[in-house]
Amino acid sequence: MRDIIKYPNTVLTTPTKKVTEIDDELIDLLDEMHAIMLEKDGIGLAANQVGVSSRVAIVHIDDESGIFEMINPEIIKKSGKTIDVEGCLSFPEVYGTVERFDDITVRFVDREGYEVEVEASDYLSRVMQHEIEHLDGGLFIDKIIKRLSPDELIDYMEEHGYD
Repeated sequence: MRDIIKYPNTVLTTPTKKVTEIDDELIDLLDEMHAIMLEKDGIGLAANQVGVSSRVAIVHIDDESGIFEMINPEIIKKSGKTIDVEGCLSFPEVYGTVERFDDITVRFVDREGYEVEVEASDYLSRVMQHEIEHLDGGLFIDKIIKRLSPDELIDYMEEHGYD
């Protein structure tokens, strides 16, 4: 299994390439990314975080929302703004508050080749934006409003009702 690429590796800041064909190699990548994400207790993963420069990301915040395997995702609608805490598998032990859109609509292709549009709000919206930002070569640390120490993170989570 591939390793998570850590900052400052430049693959993280290089925009990924659009996928032009859904083949066995891409399906294997999606399966491997999901396994890596689960092993690392993540909720989202972009292909460049495992060293692959393809416009592919997966998001799985909980079983209720399900798994989103996004090929060539793009945000086509966005509204509202909110600030909340984020972390990233490519930045171990780094957490901070980041402003994101409350609600987005994302268009992407799934592993079967079907075009999908998903309306996402709140936490799902945040995670999708974070992963799509990776695909564009963006990093959440560039958007951090306030960096949080481990103790501050615990306090923040308790104050905001996170489990």
